[in-house]
Amino acid sequence: MTRRLVAVLTIVMGIITVPAAIAQDAERRVAELRLRGAYDEAIATARRAGLHNALGELLVLTGRPDEAGRAFAAAIAERRSDSLTAHLNLAILRYDRGERETARRSFDGFIDRYNSGRRLSSSELSAVATAVQYLSVYDPQLAHDALRAYDAAVRADPENLEPRLRLGELFLRRYNGTDARQTFDEILASQPDHPEALLGMARTLRFEGSRRAVELVKQSLERNPNLVAARVFLAELLIELERYDEAAREIAHALDISPISLAALSVRAAIAYLRGDETRFTQTTRRVLTLNPTYADLYVTLAEVSARNRLYGQAARFAQDGVRLDSVAWRAYALLGINQLRNGAMGSGRANLETAFAGDPFDVWTKNTLDLLDTLERYPETTSRRFRFYIDGSESELLTLYVAPLAEAAYDSLSARYRYSPTTPIRIEIYPDHADFSVRTVGLVGLGALGVSFGPVVAMDSPSARRRGEFNWGSTLWHEIAHTFHLGLTNHRVPRWLTEGLAVYEERRARPGWGDDLTPAYLTAYKQEQLLPVSRLNDGFMRPAYPQQISFSYYEASLVCESIEEEFGLDAILGLLHAYRDGLDTPAAFRRVLGMEITEFDERFDRWFRRRFAGQLAAIVVRDSSSATRRTRTGIVDRARRNPGEFLAQLAMGQMLLRDDRPDEALEYLERAKRLFPEYAGPDSPYWLLSRIHKQRGRMARAAAELEAFTRINERSYEAYVELAEMQLALHDEEGALEALDRAIYVHPSEPGLHNRLAELAERLGRTAMALRERRAVLALDPVDRAEALYQLARVHLLAGDRDAARRAVLRALEEAPVFEKAQDLLLEIVEGR
Repeated sequence: MTRRLVAVLTIVMGIITVPAAIAQDAERRVAELRLRGAYDEAIATARRAGLHNALGELLVLTGRPDEAGRAFAAAIAERRSDSLTAHLNLAILRYDRGERETARRSFDGFIDRYNSGRRLSSSELSAVATAVQYLSVYDPQLAHDALRAYDAAVRADPENLEPRLRLGELFLRRYNGTDARQTFDEILASQPDHPEALLGMARTLRFEGSRRAVELVKQSLERNPNLVAARVFLAELLIELERYDEAAREIAHALDISPISLAALSVRAAIAYLRGDETRFTQTTRRVLTLNPTYADLYVTLAEVSARNRLYGQAARFAQDGVRLDSVAWRAYALLGINQLRNGAMGSGRANLETAFAGDPFDVWTKNTLDLLDTLERYPETTSRRFRFYIDGSESELLTLYVAPLAEAAYDSLSARYRYSPTTPIRIEIYPDHADFSVRTVGLVGLGALGVSFGPVVAMDSPSARRRGEFNWGSTLWHEIAHTFHLGLTNHRVPRWLTEGLAVYEERRARPGWGDDLTPAYLTAYKQEQLLPVSRLNDGFMRPAYPQQISFSYYEASLVCESIEEEFGLDAILGLLHAYRDGLDTPAAFRRVLGMEITEFDERFDRWFRRRFAGQLAAIVVRDSSSATRRTRTGIVDRARRNPGEFLAQLAMGQMLLRDDRPDEALEYLERAKRLFPEYAGPDSPYWLLSRIHKQRGRMARAAAELEAFTRINERSYEAYVELAEMQLALHDEEGALEALDRAIYVHPSEPGLHNRLAELAERLGRTAMALRERRAVLALDPVDRAEALYQLARVHLLAGDRDAARRAVLRALEEAPVFEKAQDLLLEIVEGR
């Protein structure tokens, strides 16, 4: 039975003698020197004052464990007020050497000290809490006892920041970002430049997904440039940006301070692995395991870094090494399970997540994922030649009609283009609840993305997960399948900016209107120098400096890919992918394939962009948005008349005239705006407004032409597709109407009327396969008149020459409505062979 903390304790203040006061002065001086990283001076001061425990802690920080052990032993022998803390430090030292059972016995003794009834100081209570926290790996409920002991330590001496720091770290280890933030905030309120509190807050911000993590860890290092943990954390953040050279410099600095830092050595091994430096990787991992043969966190670090760099298969293998090394490495079990799921190994992934959660029931990522798996198990499986689809049962029958052929078309197109065929079957999961998709991707709700590709597994939002018009699910699916190709072709080593850029570029190539397009906001950001050069484009994805930077980075990356293909050919794109597969980083890849430094390419791309969009750049004028004058009627008129070459001025004037019911006058300004910026197809675009005017004036052909141009740019306007189809029908262009309605499905496929109209059109035009698809879609939407829907399906089967299918469908119709005359007549026709 696990022993728990039971005693209720108070603090006793002793009488301070003069020697004790002198010692306290030395302690304060050592603490101050330690806080700002002056470790050598702090060590000298501690030696002179005989502060053995403080000396031992400093020796640990500077990588001298043997000396530290002797110092802790001396502190224990002296039986001073910090002897219990020295006991803890000696146990941690043994734990970090791999002497797990010896350390565990020592930690267990702290429970006896707590339960003995002896009054403990704040520092002693903090030591008890830390010891119990180490024991909680064997019994997770002990984490609650650790929390109680830290709280008691804080109450015992509110000025002692040590237990607050450890409490914040405990919250973070238990996935409680809210309380961790509050705890570190309390420390920083009293000591704004406390380096460890700044580091704790930086870690909390990273947990929450905030881009301010880098800023805070740098502040921590300004206060203490020798804080090894901060150097290691900054290196991890730099690895996420794929800035391996900078990360390596941070680790080198950390190891100069503490050559045996297991955390720093683990990150060094991760950098070596990502760089393909097998010699250094092997040397470093051996060094770590020599220092501590049970250090599973080596493999946890390697797995986490691999997963963040999209190396999901290797992440699972590293995590497997971790659980082999340490049977209670719960984080390793969780990483193993999560990454097995990402590779489609659903059974083993679930089993390892269940093991992880049993050992660490505070792991919210694991808990959320296990809950999701319960939901996912209820999704029916449907298949095509190269894909397996898992879609909620309420939507599976409908969506599979469109998802399967689109996925197969994407595979055919991309395999021909990239001269590569990913291993099949590819697993595609489509979620009607965005929160479920978010959990599948990152283990938490709140992810803003629409889809994700892990390579052999793709997950995405269903069209029902978002409001109509928020996204085009067809282009999203194509985008994610493109990632599967880029990941496979490079052994998952393609950088984020390139795979995202290529995926958006492939969207634009796939269908008219799909993919991101140029916007006034993008050009404004360009003119304000808010866009990143190609050499730093990854930062825009991983650490955006402002909310729109991610979307701007997607579009910029797609233009980079377009410019490379235009100027160097498709072989250059393939060459870059092969270079990354071979382990090259971006500068080396550009030197090999394009024959230039990445900084040279920065300038070349900028020139290409200025040439490509010269007219649009000239039409965007950056002005002070705070001026109220320009928003008045007089200001709008004056600006438009004075600036005939300014897009927004002409658009604003046209819109104002339309609001005034002066459409004929608005035409001039809207036409000019369209010529100045033909790529703009927002909801207030000239195309849309001109279409309104022409329709009102009875100029249906011109209205349809404007709306057609609008839909060739804007992929998400369901209303535009439907209205265009109506216009095309009025113009007797049934082929055009058919195409518009078919494109609308990839925005919103759940409208029965859309499918009925499309079925009728397809039938009239002899598109029997499409008519069959649409009649099946109507049935999948569970129509009120199910007998009629089945009858219509039977008719189309008969038109297609499939009498057996027609007979089955019409019999089902008659089961629904036995006296349905049209169905009876059709059955007779089928039976008689007419």
